[in-house]
Amino acid sequence: MRKLMIISLAAPALLVAGCAANNTMTHAAGGAAAGALAGAVIGNNTGSGDARQGAIIGAVVGGAVGAYAGCREDGGCRWNQSNPNHSQLYYDQHARRYYYIDQRTGQTFWQDGQFRG
Repeated sequence: MRKLMIISLAAPALLVAGCAANNTMTHAAGGAAAGALAGAVIGNNTGSGDARQGAIIGAVVGGAVGAYAGCREDGGCRWNQSNPNHSQLYYDQHARRYYYIDQRTGQTFWQDGQFRG
């Protein structure tokens, strides 16, 4: 029963990781899946023996660590305002949103870090 629960927690994250658009998303999903699996095993074998709580904690920590690793692999977090590759902030009147241009690649990103296209 516990193996089935662990697989059901990890499978969706692994499927999403294959469809991710950049390293940050891919590494976050993979980290969350690996963290959930490791957390469930550790949670089951220590403390109160609660695999579910261990899986949740492991997924959160693994996802954060994976996102950070992917962000660093991409050359720095693109939505970080101190990123030297960012241009000034521009306003898209049609979308009514602000965006940056990555000076290194020429790609554009919304102010919240989403790929603009």
